[in-house]
Amino acid sequence: MPARDYFHETVKRTLIKEGWTITHDPYHLQWGGKEMYVDLGAEQLLAAERTNERIAVEVKSFLGKSFMEDLEKALGQFVLYRSVLSYRDPERRLFLAIPFDVAKIFEEPLGQMLLENNLVRVISFDPQIEEIVKWIP
Repeated sequence: MPARDYFHETVKRTLIKEGWTITHDPYHLQWGGKEMYVDLGAEQLLAAERTNERIAVEVKSFLGKSFMEDLEKALGQFVLYRSVLSYRDPERRLFLAIPFDVAKIFEEPLGQMLLENNLVRVISFDPQIEEIVKWIP
């Protein structure tokens, strides 16, 4: 199993504060004999619809030496996990959880392009107060 991201427990507590139940820590995926681990699986009861919304969350801190290398790695993992989830658990939506200061990339042309091409969904969080700043679908 891979090492946990620096903000793993922060995101976990943040989701719980937002009313999510953590169902997997980590969320195990397997495809063609290859093992993969998304950081968290969670669900939340949507009372009005009487259904459970289920998500998987890959946590990334972007604390490396190169922002672009961190972004490339995060997007690569996201695309891989989303592809496997589409077969293994198609009702579960995958999100990339990143600190709100890093999420500002999605206000810039590169980030806007990624969103327009539906390459990523983001949970922007404030690690200091452990709150979700924005869901970027």
